[in-house]
Amino acid sequence: MAFDGITVANLTKDLNDLLTGGRIYKIAQTESDELLITVKLSYENIDKYQIKQARVVMSADASLPLVYMTDDNKPSPMTAPNFCMLLRKHIQNGRIISITQPGGLERIIRFEIEHLDEMGDLRHKVLLIEIMGKYSNIIFTDEEDMIIDSIKHIPASVSSVREVLPGRQYFIPSQDKINPLETTADEFSSSVLSKGMPAFKAIYSSYTGLSPIISQEICYRAGVDADKSAAALDPSESVKLYRAFDEVMDLVKTGNFTPVIVYEKGAPKEYCSIPLTIYGNQNGNSNESGFNTTQMSSISSLIEQYYAEKNVVTRIRQKSVDLRKIVQTALERNVRKYDLQTKQLQDSEKKDKYRIYGELLTVYGYSAKEGDKNITVNDYNTGEDVTIPLDPTLSISQNAKKYFDKYTKLKRTQEALTEQMQEVAQAIEQLESIATSLDIAQKEADLAQIRQELALSGYVKAHTQGKNGRKEKITSKPFHYLSSDGFDIYVGKNNIQNDELTFKTANGGDWWFHAKKIPGSHVVLLTGGKEVPDRAFEEAAALAAFYSKGKNQEKVEIDYLRRKDVKKPGGAKPGFVVYYTNYSMAISPDISGLKLISD
Repeated sequence: MAFDGITVANLTKDLNDLLTGGRIYKIAQTESDELLITVKLSYENIDKYQIKQARVVMSADASLPLVYMTDDNKPSPMTAPNFCMLLRKHIQNGRIISITQPGGLERIIRFEIEHLDEMGDLRHKVLLIEIMGKYSNIIFTDEEDMIIDSIKHIPASVSSVREVLPGRQYFIPSQDKINPLETTADEFSSSVLSKGMPAFKAIYSSYTGLSPIISQEICYRAGVDADKSAAALDPSESVKLYRAFDEVMDLVKTGNFTPVIVYEKGAPKEYCSIPLTIYGNQNGNSNESGFNTTQMSSISSLIEQYYAEKNVVTRIRQKSVDLRKIVQTALERNVRKYDLQTKQLQDSEKKDKYRIYGELLTVYGYSAKEGDKNITVNDYNTGEDVTIPLDPTLSISQNAKKYFDKYTKLKRTQEALTEQMQEVAQAIEQLESIATSLDIAQKEADLAQIRQELALSGYVKAHTQGKNGRKEKITSKPFHYLSSDGFDIYVGKNNIQNDELTFKTANGGDWWFHAKKIPGSHVVLLTGGKEVPDRAFEEAAALAAFYSKGKNQEKVEIDYLRRKDVKKPGGAKPGFVVYYTNYSMAISPDISGLKLISD
């Protein structure tokens, strides 16, 4: 989801309502492109909101530019960077006069601040944050829009459109787009309905601050196919599209925002400052497509939660790169080995032919003449004639011995390959399950336990801590969910936890769940000696489906049975179990309605 102009409008309203009249108390530059500003609220807002101060995060990070209010503090460097020192000199203790969004729905927030200069005269300064992807910036100007400094300097060699350097005039770069808050029906018709492109694309390419998803939402509200050419819409569709557009713009003009996060099968997918009816119901329950919508108290809390959840996946993926590479390399090596062994096993199946050749030569070899390259004899096993190749340099008895030796060698090879292939197949199964565990991991402690399993299997060296070489302490715990009927459900994050859950946490009368014939977590439903309703079974099965390799499938087949019927063979690898009787159900991997107690 893009940080679009409507999101910025929502943020601007919240910031202006809370911070206007407040004084800037602290300024910290927590990253090279990020500021954390603490504002002491006005007495009026202290009474109104029952808080004394607020923190604003401004990030001009090229990959993830953000602005939001937060309760959390962040550590800052011992020596403040020059830009931070400049801001402290000019606007620390300054009063915020207004917070606005210039240019309609431009992705810019403008803080106007008044302060006293060295001579005691009242001055005005402006702090702007531009949320524009890789071009994002935080710019500090005087009352005449002359740039004093910026967190990123943009010379002419970098941008021919606009220099962002001290002493240059600040202006908003032109995008040749229309302000959607001031458009009319005629302008909408000439700018959007004349374009021979999909209707949703025609909307966001014509107006500032509108993202593709908002444009699709407008089309959906109008009952118009978003992919239909705007120029091909009939008059009634054109009227409906403008009305839906005007309806959305009215929400922005009046500040009637409803921040929502859309989840798909439990994972955050989109967010917006207005309800996204395109994803179905807005009541927090999943629809048939697996989407559910959660309404947030404010756009700042939405941004914090959405990107925190997204960041967990990104951060853990970055930290697990080395483990993924080790697992993938070992998996590819074992798959190649298994394929080679399969071919060798197929070759060894010829062994009985060589045994029969040796036996037939022993019986009928007397009829061969010296120097013959083959001999045709009747196979007394089948009654058919068989032609046996001969080595003319060897005697009949030596040819017979050669075939018996081949038979013996292939027989030993077959026996050894059968055992080796079983070991390799188990290694492949373990590595595939570890790959799934890496996808499930949410914390560094989870990765540490996966590394421990890899060390136990000899894929990596064991980690130790300190001079005494003590083993690294593992703090990762299984997921703990509470079913709708109050039953505890635990989900293993990796094979070590799977073994602990199945054979230590669960009792014989508890229920055990696992995705059928695909890698995934062991899930245990603790009964506490009570009768378990069908809904609890379905919720536990949904967890087994979600925490498996099949989580992106529409439905996953789940095996479930009493824990007492799950067995672990002697010497089996972590997480490997067997069972011979079970129930099954096919279920969607949707866990949005389940309550997570601890992770």
